[in-house]
Amino acid sequence: MPNPSALRLCASFAGKVATAVLLALSIGATAAAAAPVPVLVGLDAEFGLDNSTSAQAVELGLRSAIGEINRAGGVLGGRPIELVTKDHRSIPARGIRNIEEFARMPELVAVFGGRFSPVIIEELPTLKATKTLFMAPWSSADMIVDNGMQPNYVYRPSLRDSLAMPKLLETAKKRGLRQVGLLLTNTSWGRSNLAAAEKFVASGKGIRIVQTAWYNWRDQTLVARYKALRDAGAQAIVLVANDDEAAVLVREVAALPAAERMPILSHWGVTGGEFTRQAGPALHQVDFSVIQTFSFFTADKQQLARFMASAAAVSPIRKIEDIHGPVGVAHAYDLMHILAKAIDLAGSADRKAVRDALEKVREHRGLIKHYAPPFTPGRHEALGARELLIARYRADGVLAPTGD
Repeated sequence: MPNPSALRLCASFAGKVATAVLLALSIGATAAAAAPVPVLVGLDAEFGLDNSTSAQAVELGLRSAIGEINRAGGVLGGRPIELVTKDHRSIPARGIRNIEEFARMPELVAVFGGRFSPVIIEELPTLKATKTLFMAPWSSADMIVDNGMQPNYVYRPSLRDSLAMPKLLETAKKRGLRQVGLLLTNTSWGRSNLAAAEKFVASGKGIRIVQTAWYNWRDQTLVARYKALRDAGAQAIVLVANDDEAAVLVREVAALPAAERMPILSHWGVTGGEFTRQAGPALHQVDFSVIQTFSFFTADKQQLARFMASAAAVSPIRKIEDIHGPVGVAHAYDLMHILAKAIDLAGSADRKAVRDALEKVREHRGLIKHYAPPFTPGRHEALGARELLIARYRADGVLAPTGD
């Protein structure tokens, strides 16, 4: 027969355990209820595209900035920012689907995009229909911002083709190369650049486009088009390409006799992938320059030190030479900080309220520059001609600014 005292002891112990469990559950439930709901930020980019590093560059910039913002207390009085990524693999249909999914997320305030202008251009009707706030830290086609939306839900701290082409053509002119051939991708991005180049030349700048040649994505050879431009009288090539096709061209040009190798002035799509690896030693046998809006080598030392510490906390980055796609990293980093200021200014994560607030942020001292202000109701572009520079690849494959 059980000992009555033992039974009473067991019952007492069981009661204490039950009380402790209930107390723990209550504390856990209270803590969970008190935990602030994250503010979501989306990234729709080309993560799954072979040889591409641009999506990862934008993600690095975002995560570095988000880490700083969250360590400082988040936004809206303590809500952390959380990044959600989706892969469109450079396919517009996937991008449209991603935007639709992002738009249905109730706590999502904005979506950041990747490198490919043609994808974003196809997404514009969906962005307009869903009133999804879109941040463009890399893509350069003018119509991404000049999209006809009223109000405009797109903001960009990046290069515009209407700035890129004048800079590339002026650089050719300064080098005494006044007859230029255009070698363009047969996409909306290529057509955007053709319009910008023709407008610049028509204004009487003392430079002439002798001919324009077009190529298609994944073309395995471009040398015939290159030779046609040279035969038409070109002294230099202005190239609009991404890394894959640019590497094909560089290898083919390097294989030509030295006297037949024209200087190549390139748009910045080449910097968003494994261009130097694909081009190989041929890159250093060709006079190849590329436009940029920023270089970590010339950044403000205090801002650079802050960024490098934050990047090291979320990645293996330890020095400037470790950074791939520097413009994508820097643009995303600054834009995330500007967006966080707009969220606090709006007092809400409501997309329309934040859209309006982005036009009212008074200033931000960023990695690229001091924005004062970043945007206005009539200007959703944060960068201009003053930020443009020309860079070359060093022997170690690192992109560094020149004196152009």
